[in-house]
Amino acid sequence: MKRSLPELQHSALPLVMVTAYDYPGGRHAEAAGVDLILVGDSLGNVVLGYDSTAPVTLADMIHHARAVRRGAPDTFMVVDLPFGTYHTGVQDAMRNAVRVIQETGADAIKMEGASPEILSVVQTLTRNGIPVMGHVGLMPQTATAQGGLKVQGKDDASARATLEGAHGLEAAGAFALVLEVIPARLARLISERLTIPTIGIGAGVGCDGQVLVTHDLLGVYEGEEKKIAKRYAEVGQISREAIARYAAEVRAREFPTRDNSFVMKDEVLDKLY
Repeated sequence: MKRSLPELQHSALPLVMVTAYDYPGGRHAEAAGVDLILVGDSLGNVVLGYDSTAPVTLADMIHHARAVRRGAPDTFMVVDLPFGTYHTGVQDAMRNAVRVIQETGADAIKMEGASPEILSVVQTLTRNGIPVMGHVGLMPQTATAQGGLKVQGKDDASARATLEGAHGLEAAGAFALVLEVIPARLARLISERLTIPTIGIGAGVGCDGQVLVTHDLLGVYEGEEKKIAKRYAEVGQISREAIARYAAEVRAREFPTRDNSFVMKDEVLDKLY
């Protein structure tokens, strides 16, 4: 049964969120009993093969989110608004957010940043009934402007900006906040000061929940271990070895066997000769 916003915001246990990008990903996440599914624009990196999230379009997000919803009809689903879809004004952001909600069945959208312009968008969306999850710390959509994919909030100015951004998003109406790649002590401080839940990735155990990219926790890509993630399986290795075994059996004419084939009556076959 899908958890409501109030249930998520007042959960006694840490919230569990994972990414999903397709129907089987949604099915597996729901069957595992996660609290939230994020259809992240990280699909650009892990599914579409881009070197960043910037090329991901709104059409991409809608296409993948619809598939995830079919696989996970009873899990709270958050969909990223991709780069450029909420940076050109409140009207564009509202229009794009409404499209996501209407066309995917999403329960909420997520946006990166806490600039005055972003806070204005968050405030408008939430006032019009669209739940918004905020995001501070490392922001992949604009990582170049942050100096690259590196830890944020390590110095006084950056830490204060992150803390102020978190407070600003809460005040604007965000129902929850992702804290990405910031020092654990800063994440704990933010989590203690906010009344809305924080969901960390690379932000330590002091957050109110955690999120991981499913491809990272499953080990889909061999040799890509990340400090912010833990590999709970080695699906990439298992997949490669399985495909290699299949290829070897085909070349040795060991597959398909009789068990994988269909038969016909001899008298029918005789008539063909």
